[in-house]
Amino acid sequence: MLKYSVYNAVSKLLSFEDFCKIVNEATAEYLLLQLKETPVIMCKGAIERMCKVADDTQCLMLYSDYYEKKQNGTVVKHPTIDYQKGSIRDDFDFGSCVLLRADFLKLYVLRDPEKYKFASFYDFRLFLSRRGEIFHLNEYLYTEDETDARKSGEKQFDYVNPANREVQIEMEKVATEHLKKINGTVNTYVYRSPEFLKEQFPVEASVIIPVYNREKTIADAVKSALNQQTDFAYNIIVVDNYSTDNTSKILEELVAQYSTAGLPNGQEEPKLIHIVPDVTGLGIGGCWNEAINSEYCGRFAVQLDSDDLYSSPNTLQQIVNAFYAQKCAMVVGSYRMCNFALETLPPGLIDHAEWTEENGPNNALRINGLGAPRAFFTPIVRNIQFPNTSYGEDYAMGLAISRKYKIGRIYDELYLCRRWEGNSDAALSIEKVNANNLYKDKIRTIELMARQSRVF
Repeated sequence: MLKYSVYNAVSKLLSFEDFCKIVNEATAEYLLLQLKETPVIMCKGAIERMCKVADDTQCLMLYSDYYEKKQNGTVVKHPTIDYQKGSIRDDFDFGSCVLLRADFLKLYVLRDPEKYKFASFYDFRLFLSRRGEIFHLNEYLYTEDETDARKSGEKQFDYVNPANREVQIEMEKVATEHLKKINGTVNTYVYRSPEFLKEQFPVEASVIIPVYNREKTIADAVKSALNQQTDFAYNIIVVDNYSTDNTSKILEELVAQYSTAGLPNGQEEPKLIHIVPDVTGLGIGGCWNEAINSEYCGRFAVQLDSDDLYSSPNTLQQIVNAFYAQKCAMVVGSYRMCNFALETLPPGLIDHAEWTEENGPNNALRINGLGAPRAFFTPIVRNIQFPNTSYGEDYAMGLAISRKYKIGRIYDELYLCRRWEGNSDAALSIEKVNANNLYKDKIRTIELMARQSRVF
């Protein structure tokens, strides 16, 4: 029997008809699918090496690291990351070439799966993950041409682009069916209701702003919070993580000016609180813990990043109203991408329309984020605590909350996400992108294991 055959599959969005065509032509033990239109140059002996490792490991699918030829002609290493139980997101980077067991592709087709137009490859690799190993061979075995030279900060919102909505609907269906098969779903019909009035708090809401070296933007963020118009008392808690630029000085001046100014409803507590943690080495999640565990934190803790703005003076009021109206433990709003002149940038409004009340917590394992601004019922986040990281800490909290409690949604614009060269995710290296993706997959793995163990 022929050991392997090579197929130019053209796109990761393989249809069921594409798979049927490949199966009908397949005569080899292994199939090497080239998943992109970009030219691929295999290293000498690379396919034989992949087949040998597949034989030795008895994996059902194998992928490798690769070289990437940039549009300026330079060639750089492009490592990929290990596949794990939580690698459920539909944009997992396998590179251009994957080696498959032909008999399992035939088995998949013969089982007469849903005939997806866009999501058959996604459905197929989740099918494989339920039956055996998807193996990462961390060797550089081929070179592909770069096809997308956009910076990481531009690419990260592709999955919420309305132009991709038809694709996303199919992807959600595939992910949900996979979770059902592995006992990883959340039943949103048996959620608990948070007891909002059980405890006393110094204020109704606190705007939480972790900050490190944001001298250019911190004053704008704080003033955006100070300008909120509410029928309840609130404060702003800025956790200054040992900034080394002028951020701390700017905050001290703002505290002197605004600490007690304009307090509503007879509020006696300070309006603006500047916290410097007792310890160094905290990530954004650790700074959030400093804020929510402090004596100043209100009943609801509401996110504002140090380089962003609330869209209007009514944002905070809308969020708190949503907690009571929707009886939820977390509220997620919608935000608009913009530049420093507040001019809209693609893809514009990010409203996470893929979220549904019935299936949101399950679809959340497929996508890369829940949206912004995020707000939390303080007793629940105090019980869970944020992981001490600077990436994915909010996603981890949202998943943990969604296991037990409803997440409320506001689809109107509440928040302005300002893109600039100083954003922490504006232009990440492939190593940093991989580290972030590996960690978020780990968060999904933890959440999935908790669901399967019925830790509620």
